[in-house]
Amino acid sequence: MQPTLLVLAAGMGSRYGGLKQMDGVGPHGEAILDYSVMDAIKAGFGKVVFVIRHSFADDFKKIFNEQHWNNRIKVEYVFQELDMLPAGFNVPDGREKPWGTNHAVLMAKEAIHEPFAIINADDFYGSDAFRVMADYLRTLEGKKGEYCMVGYRLENTLSENGSVSRGVCQVSDEGLLIGMTERTSIARTPDGIAYTDDEGSHPLPADATVSMNLFGFTPDYFVESEKLFVDFLKERGNELKSEYYIPLAVNTFIANGYATMRVLKTTAKWFGVTYKEDRPAVVARLKALHEAGEY
Repeated sequence: MQPTLLVLAAGMGSRYGGLKQMDGVGPHGEAILDYSVMDAIKAGFGKVVFVIRHSFADDFKKIFNEQHWNNRIKVEYVFQELDMLPAGFNVPDGREKPWGTNHAVLMAKEAIHEPFAIINADDFYGSDAFRVMADYLRTLEGKKGEYCMVGYRLENTLSENGSVSRGVCQVSDEGLLIGMTERTSIARTPDGIAYTDDEGSHPLPADATVSMNLFGFTPDYFVESEKLFVDFLKERGNELKSEYYIPLAVNTFIANGYATMRVLKTTAKWFGVTYKEDRPAVVARLKALHEAGEY
């Protein structure tokens, strides 16, 4: 069984200033996404599904197609748009913000029928992360409710150029996720790492385990999380900025006993381009990886 890679690429990268999914940061013009797909191919993934938007679909497809990776992996596209909602729901007047990461995942329901991993298009996860994910997903064929994620140290996932959003995780002694809290304004401060909300600033440990949206699921996730999305829309669908995050569904499934999530360990180092000022550091790190023979 070959797992599938689901790439969340519908975001326009407003903070970065353009379609950062396509930005050539490698020594030969490679995008970060190129490294993710190549690492996935080496790890044994058999298909990649991109979640994109119609507004840039033609440009995206010109770059990221089967030939781009020498036909070594099957490529499919699905779309995320604001009005792609369950029957009976409509986009409220004035809403422009997307419905969130888990809404994006739901767009692939008809395209994926095997265990699959989820990544962000603009994050570098490292080859070992794809290896441990693929190895675990291959054990899940035919199973339900046995999910997984790759955990990273918080201090290794920050930007020097602004705040970031991270899913901060609680992990049991057995390596299972207890819960995950989405923190949307995390940054280094003179007193250490902290997140900010309406009540002020709150410290976070540097070695906290965080999610970088490298999750692994079985196909039942689509059915169960779609049910939760209906509940979400009933409760918060009229809000102009509410978002249906992956951690919301994961926490619910863990709390109600439907699913477990194994937190996988990796030697890989994450990095990404959250802001355009991050780009030079990413370029330098990728150059070093090429010089070391990793690519």
